[in-house]
Amino acid sequence: MIPSLSLLAAVLASVSPTWAAQKAGSFGDGGDSQVSAMMMFLGNDKMVYIMDKAEGNAAQINGHPAWGAVWNIDTHEVELQDIRTNIFCSSGMHLPNGSFVTLGGNGAVGKGGDMGSVLNPGGYSASFDATYQDYDGTKAIRIVDPCPAGSDFQSTQCGWFDQPELLAMQKQRWYSTAEATATGQLVIIGGYTAGGYINRNYPNDDPEFEGGAATCTYEYFPNSEGKGAETMKFLIDTSGLNSYPHTFLMPSGKMFLQANYSTMLWDHETNTETRLPDMPGQVVRVYPGSGAVAMLPLTPENNYNPTILLCGGSDMPEYDWGNYSWPYIDTFSYPASKDCQRITPEPEDGSSPAYEQDDDMIEGRTMGQFIILPSGKLLVVNGGENGTAGYSDKTLETQSYADMPYGMSLAAAPALTPSIYDPNAKSGSRWSNAGFDAATYPRLYHSSALLLPDASVLIGGSNPNVDVNLTTFYPTTYALEIFYPPYFSAKTRPTFTGAPTTLTYGGEYFDLTISKDSYSGSSNDAAKSATCVVIRPGWTTHAMNMGQRFVQLNSTYTVNDDGSIVLHCSQMPPNANLFQPGPALLFVNVNEIPSNGTYLTVGSGNIETQTLADVVALPASVLSSSSASGGADSSSTGGSGSGSDADSGTSKTVIIGAVVGGLVVLGILGAIIGICVARKRRASAQAPAPGTSSYPMREAAGYGAGAAGGAAAARGLRSSDSSAFVPLQQDYNQHQSWNSSNASLQAPYKDNYDPRQNGMSLDYDPYAAESRMSTSTPQGRPHRF
Repeated sequence: MIPSLSLLAAVLASVSPTWAAQKAGSFGDGGDSQVSAMMMFLGNDKMVYIMDKAEGNAAQINGHPAWGAVWNIDTHEVELQDIRTNIFCSSGMHLPNGSFVTLGGNGAVGKGGDMGSVLNPGGYSASFDATYQDYDGTKAIRIVDPCPAGSDFQSTQCGWFDQPELLAMQKQRWYSTAEATATGQLVIIGGYTAGGYINRNYPNDDPEFEGGAATCTYEYFPNSEGKGAETMKFLIDTSGLNSYPHTFLMPSGKMFLQANYSTMLWDHETNTETRLPDMPGQVVRVYPGSGAVAMLPLTPENNYNPTILLCGGSDMPEYDWGNYSWPYIDTFSYPASKDCQRITPEPEDGSSPAYEQDDDMIEGRTMGQFIILPSGKLLVVNGGENGTAGYSDKTLETQSYADMPYGMSLAAAPALTPSIYDPNAKSGSRWSNAGFDAATYPRLYHSSALLLPDASVLIGGSNPNVDVNLTTFYPTTYALEIFYPPYFSAKTRPTFTGAPTTLTYGGEYFDLTISKDSYSGSSNDAAKSATCVVIRPGWTTHAMNMGQRFVQLNSTYTVNDDGSIVLHCSQMPPNANLFQPGPALLFVNVNEIPSNGTYLTVGSGNIETQTLADVVALPASVLSSSSASGGADSSSTGGSGSGSDADSGTSKTVIIGAVVGGLVVLGILGAIIGICVARKRRASAQAPAPGTSSYPMREAAGYGAGAAGGAAAARGLRSSDSSAFVPLQQDYNQHQSWNSSNASLQAPYKDNYDPRQNGMSLDYDPYAAESRMSTSTPQGRPHRF
């Protein structure tokens, strides 16, 4: 780690605006993203990565429109990044060492979403476009190592590696889902080979292949075992409404999948499917119904047993969804669903999983998005009260674009006011939005949201258009907003020291010392309220946060007579299926007010079977015998300052050697595969406490490698300032043939249209008022969603 970076971070924290400057329940200005925020992820404690589809953004990089950027959390300024392939509607996920990967996308396009100038064999998609200079992204595997502010984000170390001729998936995948396993290896599920409103023809007499447009398979990355892409029957059975299937790894190592209105538990190692009950009311939660879906917080109270919450979406009848080309009704007039359901896929009492009716949302939402807050409550933002995701220049009911009331948008009535869901509140009182401001900008199709380290929420995007359009009813949106949840009403917030750089699965607990000046009121009461939580914000697109999880660690406390509090926190539960290895944020809550998050790594940093240690018992809680109290302003409920102290100097350096996807070419690629991780840790001489596991966890095979003897190895400690995180850097060998696969497109699906027709031109705006009066329909590609 560069010491000056840590010093700079501490200085900036000391002069940064106070938390109280932000009004709880309000939206703040986040600046201009320059590329519409279709996809985002938190790269480290200072930088958010933003990705857009290949389109005509005014921002230019290397002689063509940009569709990649990095947003600085402190300054709200953006630096552009070059992404070679069309990343449109891809999936993404973290890797154990903190790198991020995006998977698949669309073929090359030019102005107006037209196919690129260089066609693939067969002429049904393009490999390159000379104007936008984008390449076919349908099989692309793109990797980036997040770097700190001030870096050269176009350098080999900090830029995107994006060369599908060298590193590619086995199958073309657009609208796929990625989920990490307990080792950190990714499973990539489903997708299209080419585009459409939904993934089917009508009548749907070829659900497995759809004339070559469907990809009802899954594959792995990295694929060191050389496994081929295998068929998933669930995707065939849910044909048409299985884009971006909701997928969550379960404690057993199986995966929960939900698509169309079907549900299953899936053993990905044996490709065994166990069907669960259908969605009540046949409400569609996947794209383009796009309900808000999240795993509820995993806590000691629920024994870390996951429950999935699914809210909103659409209950349109099966026929109305239409086909690849467009919906069969005017979706923008159809109300979105308010319905919410819970399901616990693996009940501990041995009962059969079942959906449970939950409180309705305050308003119906399509494209609503859940963000898990450090308080354990869930924020829902974005979306519309009518319609679905996607865009088109017509529907079966409205055949002329001139008659489309909202441009190409298939949704309307933007849901501008966020809501909070409290999973622990009594039934009938779980939703609230009192005192919340309405957002300035509609956030419909291609919007995104992400938790930031200061516990605010970044919101961006909205672009229900085939190409950049700034004059239509719902235009391409570059403005970013930041929402400040209710806990921003506090004037001060908790600060602490002692945060580890790495969390293990089981092992010795760690101590966090909470400053007496960072809370008010009784020290004993504050200690009783204190929690230690770990959150992964996830990789966000299409109202989803792939990889988003929340774990509350077991904890006890010691209250000192001077008002400081020592929070004794267990390591992660000894089951890597509950929280897969990789980057995360550590928060401390006092009186339901969170600290700033500390960026750290969970697990070994390698794609490998994680070591599981015996859990060292926590010491008993000790209250102060005096009338100790916090030193913060008595009118506040949290702690002051930045939530961080000066960096302790612990450093971590991680280097990826090479990651290879697809089949291994013997004699060429075998020696290349692997991820090498080097660490420097500060030793901590803390004697292990006697006792047994404080986690009431059931045991099962396959969660990781058990470690006898209890305590984990010595750990590195630092304050709650996350500037100690050193970005993951990599020197890629640009000339090494990592993968032998090349793009290979299949025959087209059979809807009647010519995909080579001209679409919207940037030289003429069909959304302008005079165009609306035209009796003709602009020619285009309504299937490009």
